[in-house]
Amino acid sequence: MHVLILGGTTEARRLAELLVGEAGLRVTSSLAGRVAAPRLPPGEVRVGGFGGAQGLAAWLREHHVDALIDATHPFAGTISFNAATAAATAHVPLLALRRPGWVAGVGDDWHPVDSLEQAARVLPGLGERVFLTTGRMGLAAFSGADLAGLWFLVRSVDAPEPPCPARMEVLLDRGPFTLDGEREILRSHGIDVVVTKDSGGWATAPKLVAAREVGVPVVVVRRPPGPEGVTGVATPEEALAWVSLRGEERVARGWSRSSPRT
Repeated sequence: MHVLILGGTTEARRLAELLVGEAGLRVTSSLAGRVAAPRLPPGEVRVGGFGGAQGLAAWLREHHVDALIDATHPFAGTISFNAATAAATAHVPLLALRRPGWVAGVGDDWHPVDSLEQAARVLPGLGERVFLTTGRMGLAAFSGADLAGLWFLVRSVDAPEPPCPARMEVLLDRGPFTLDGEREILRSHGIDVVVTKDSGGWATAPKLVAAREVGVPVVVVRRPPGPEGVTGVATPEEALAWVSLRGEERVARGWSRSSPRT
């Protein structure tokens, strides 16, 4: 079997490890190329786009892909819709590997919004020193004159490009993050409001615990809706089981075609 993983996430790398190391399958991981030095998974790796849904469908056919797994970031919406269209066009089984979203607990002061623009609009009423953990993309939403009085600590893997907030400090770092580390960031920078996307997972969750401990409000951008009708799982292990089942079905179909008719 040849499995194509649309990756870039921790779960995608873990799945590639399982499929290559335990299942011994041919795996190609596709990375968007938005990070200068990504952590490469085992197996084959390609970087860059496919040219939309039709380009992806053509790639699936050309490279004889037997299963497609969308393990992209929960906010990488376009590729997920392209994957659904391409899989249907090329008649390739599709699975979505999505880590569960975060759920507010006792003591959390969360302010859910639907976009970065909405997050920017609610900030002036919540605080003045902002820990912005949404990455380097989309910073233009926080560059308006109405936010000129706010100060931003922007954390991202690579340095952001303009437009950016008028008053900001950049913290280049890559998760996973520790609770002690997040506590220190809030304390040393005098953070009084946090902005994050609901990316889910454990690697970036400590900031939520740290904010809860000191009563700092958190603006949480909800996930965008994904394509309908796509089978989804929450863990790489579940995705491995799904791929294994597809392999068994593939073998069964081959046996059926080669068996004499009775």
